[in-house]
Amino acid sequence: MPNIASILKSEISRVARKEVRGETQGLKKAVTAYRAEIAALKRRTQALEQELRRLGRAAARSAPEPAGETPARALRFSAKGLAAQRQRLALSAHDCGLLLGASGQSVYKWEDGKARPRAKHLSAIAALRTLGKREAAARLATLREAA
Repeated sequence: MPNIASILKSEISRVARKEVRGETQGLKKAVTAYRAEIAALKRRTQALEQELRRLGRAAARSAPEPAGETPARALRFSAKGLAAQRQRLALSAHDCGLLLGASGQSVYKWEDGKARPRAKHLSAIAALRTLGKREAAARLATLREAA
């Protein structure tokens, strides 16, 4: 025969579970509604971002380019490419920096991929691609004389 303490304990547990279930039912409904609202907001955000990208591309196509300037998107940068150009011209990082208007440390960081050159340096890097060894040496000599 069960004693009164165990019966009381089981009855208290049953009533407590019933109370907790009643309290959490409202919270579960609220969580479900919040999740649905978040999903709808994410879909709306994604649609707006797609629309923004589409409008940006359309505006870029219709905007006339300024005369005498090369578009920034035409100038690409590759860390491996810069290292290969520097090796091809047999330049130290310091000398390459002099030609580009930057420091030797900047050239090292560009080649390691730790930094990206600014727009003014991108045009200089593009011009570096057209130089030969002799022309690079001649430009270095004039830069060193001027300094």
